[in-house]
Amino acid sequence: MNEHTPQILVVDDDPEIRKLLARYIESQSLRVVLASNCSEMRERLAAEQVDLVVLDVMLPDGSGLDACRDLRAKRNMIPVILLTALKEDVDRIVGLEMGADDYLGKPFNPRELVARIRAVLRRRSERSLRSQQARKYRFDGLTADPQLRSVTDAQGNALELTGAEFDLLQVFLDRPGRVLSRDQLLDLTRGREGDVFDRSIDVLVSRLRRKLDTSGMPPLFKTVRNGGYQLVAKVGVQDFPA
Repeated sequence: MNEHTPQILVVDDDPEIRKLLARYIESQSLRVVLASNCSEMRERLAAEQVDLVVLDVMLPDGSGLDACRDLRAKRNMIPVILLTALKEDVDRIVGLEMGADDYLGKPFNPRELVARIRAVLRRRSERSLRSQQARKYRFDGLTADPQLRSVTDAQGNALELTGAEFDLLQVFLDRPGRVLSRDQLLDLTRGREGDVFDRSIDVLVSRLRRKLDTSGMPPLFKTVRNGGYQLVAKVGVQDFPA
């Protein structure tokens, strides 16, 4: 392994889990740094080049959800995968609302975690390639800039989206007018490691509607019964020299 090998920060207060994950992740040709709480996580992020954070929700000096939200508030675009012992949909939804890129319920198989890590890193790489094309999308009076991962209104005011929300929006912007099923949206945003029964797509679409449908007439997204969702707004693409 070398300095170009992705480095994963694992934050968990259980020393056995940290040891197990470190051993397995390193065996999969990835680098690992460890932290046992929020304070150590901040120290590692300040001192190390971290490509992805695996973050436990329950930590002794604070909530992993709050830590994830703080990362996003500082516009830190390091991907985050949350680990939680709670499997209810509401806990997963809260994680997405805080800006997590993915989540995994305990107990879990380390192999599945590594699969999700690779899927998130792959999406990040694909986003970087798309951003190099230096294009902007214009729709319904809004402008989406993949390079900055931002959405602004006609007055130039920024609309705050989480990483997962922007990923989903870009999937729709790349395919305007197409009806996309939940399975397709999961594949395009989280890869095939996603759970096809996961209802988080519904939550993300609902949040996009609330944040982007400022006028409400006509709606940006249409729900197609037994089909999925459709972006009905007209989308224009403006390319710039890279």
